[in-house]
Amino acid sequence: MENLALIDSFSEFKDDKSIDRVTLMAILEEVFRSALKKKYGSDDNFDIIINPDKGDMEIWRRRVIVADEDLDFENEEITLTEARKIEPDFEIGEEVSEEVKLIDLGRRAILALRQNLISKIHEHDSTNLYKQFKDLIGDIYTAEVHHVRPKAVILVDDEGNEIVLPKEKQIPSDFFRKGDNVRGVIENVELKGNKPQIIMSRTSEKFLEKLFEQEIPEVFDGLIMIKKVVRIPGEKAKVAVDSYDDRIDPVGACVGMKGSRIHGIVRELGNENIDVINYTNNTQLFITRALSPAKVSSIKIDEEKKTAEVYLKLEEVSKAIGRGGQNIKLAGQLTGYELDVIREGNVQEEDDVELTEFADEIDAWIIDEFAKVGLDTAKSILSQDVADLVRRTDLEEETILEVIKILKEEFED
Repeated sequence: MENLALIDSFSEFKDDKSIDRVTLMAILEEVFRSALKKKYGSDDNFDIIINPDKGDMEIWRRRVIVADEDLDFENEEITLTEARKIEPDFEIGEEVSEEVKLIDLGRRAILALRQNLISKIHEHDSTNLYKQFKDLIGDIYTAEVHHVRPKAVILVDDEGNEIVLPKEKQIPSDFFRKGDNVRGVIENVELKGNKPQIIMSRTSEKFLEKLFEQEIPEVFDGLIMIKKVVRIPGEKAKVAVDSYDDRIDPVGACVGMKGSRIHGIVRELGNENIDVINYTNNTQLFITRALSPAKVSSIKIDEEKKTAEVYLKLEEVSKAIGRGGQNIKLAGQLTGYELDVIREGNVQEEDDVELTEFADEIDAWIIDEFAKVGLDTAKSILSQDVADLVRRTDLEEETILEVIKILKEEFED
């Protein structure tokens, strides 16, 4: 087989694998140098000239001329007698360049060359594919269902790349048929031997976060930030959002008029119930919001143990816990605190008084400050420790003591 024919044969891989010709020629040189090393022991004195435009290649071996009796290294040296067969006026010490034909390598070596080239091209493809999808981890990706298996759905993208959606990464209500388009996030890329395995997920919190970016322009533009996402896939999720722009209502912007903006996300996630919550650095208020739709009476926090006792009226307890404990579980994950629900059984509601009833004696801003941490009745404040109230609110101890004095006078009367 002549050089040109062999190169043309190798070039078929360029069209099949979308490898640029320069890269193909670099792989070719690497493969040929490997063959030369195997046959001659070294490739240091070989020049490989590749013409990417013509698809041609030449191999030249350089050897130094020595006296016939001084020949020690046949690969690097040539006898004067042999050199003068090439050029009659050659002298000892001069360098001879001689072309090496592929046929000189032997038929078996040529077959090995082809196999080695195939291996190198597959390796190149795998490396490029690994790098490509490694950069896409955490991004939404769409692919078509190619095959549905018991433990995974095999997807194929527009370029023919295979993507795996394992059963445990699917939303429980997911049902796929061949030809369906599926959206998810690229969660991981693993090398199985030399072949990358691309893993997609629809249960990842990142998937919900990226759906918010796609569906809500203010999130995409960075005007609204997703602070944290927690999910029970297909059942319930809580998303904490914030904005540096006071003119923007982050919750309202995410939900939209009558839920118009979030509806598409809910549908994509199999009607997953999504609570969008205003993020705050005020732990008491954040826990209160996270337990929505329940109305919290008061909260006692242990910062060291990262626990919180949440006091609720009897009718609010079931709302706080939620179906199967989903609401309180997600609220704990969102806030980072272990939440313990305490039912208010020792205070009769009819004996209590709304804090707003004391508006003529207590300033409105003080009442609002207590309300921020879920304290909106007289007894909810009287049941608290003063030092705890100072820590939980922005009120001075003197102000709190004055309020407590007013409330006690009312109840003593």
